[in-house]
Amino acid sequence: MPRGQKSKLRAREKRRQAKDETQGLKNAQAAEEKGAPSCSSSVSEDAVPSTSAAAFSQKPTTTAAAGVSRKKSGKGAKSRGEGSVSTSKIPPSTESAQRDLLTKKAGMLMQYLLYKYKMKEPIMKGEMLKIVNKRFNKRFPEILKKASERVDLVFGLELKEVKPGGNSYTLVSKLDVTNNGSLTSLGFPKNGLLMPLLGVIFLNGNSASEEEIWEFLNILGIYEGKKHIIFGEPQKLITQDLVQEQYLEYRQVPGSDPPHYQFLWGPQSLAETSKMKVLEFLAKVNDTVPSAFPSHYEEALRDEEERSQPRAATRRGAAANIHTCSRVTPGSSSFP
Repeated sequence: MPRGQKSKLRAREKRRQAKDETQGLKNAQAAEEKGAPSCSSSVSEDAVPSTSAAAFSQKPTTTAAAGVSRKKSGKGAKSRGEGSVSTSKIPPSTESAQRDLLTKKAGMLMQYLLYKYKMKEPIMKGEMLKIVNKRFNKRFPEILKKASERVDLVFGLELKEVKPGGNSYTLVSKLDVTNNGSLTSLGFPKNGLLMPLLGVIFLNGNSASEEEIWEFLNILGIYEGKKHIIFGEPQKLITQDLVQEQYLEYRQVPGSDPPHYQFLWGPQSLAETSKMKVLEFLAKVNDTVPSAFPSHYEEALRDEEERSQPRAATRRGAAANIHTCSRVTPGSSSFP
């Protein structure tokens, strides 16, 4: 057989093998998801995308948040893929599918953790292993770490073992420990949705249309008119609850006919957090730094400078009052 023909046959065989491997992984994934046991009928795969941080890091969106979505799929995902068995032999498309599947498992685990916290039920390692499925038992520590980091970042809940080396865990609220400007003081579960919403508003020029907000919420698996397992009735949450608490403003776009509505930061959000804090949140979600978003970073720096000016003036005024009072002796009087 001619040498050129042999080369073509070898190349064709390699492509066929790669295709078979990819299809095999997809089939295994489909079979696993079809037959995987669920520890609670309330925690379903329909709820998997509904992680606030995950939407920024995994899913594309046509809003300005799209710039955030492309960061994590490269550097962060690549580093997590290192160390897996025979990774060098796996075609890039198959490796990417494996990363996506691990990310999905972490999302499922996060939903389980939040559900157990909301229901005040114990978190058992055995149940989590069932959710992850035995095929991923060796990757369980990695998947649990990813899920617990997201719960911590978004909701201010820390996963702890009940007993060292035991098989049960609990989620502990960090509200009483610290409030670092991430709006954890708002409380569960509202705090998990508000910070990403503020991010969408900021990235869209400090106001986001109702359509843009719902497009983002749909990516999270949150739909208008459909009650969510964690957040309840979303329409009421974003247009009434968060508005009444002054974390969001919901108002008609001036001159719109028929009327269109938009969301802005409310006065309470402006008081409790800042554009820099929100940008730091988005950066942390995407394994990067705030300066990775140049124009928004500059705007956040200007906002920080403007916020510091009133505080500096207040401090100067207080210092002047102290200086004036110190000049008045105990027995003196301002009256003749």
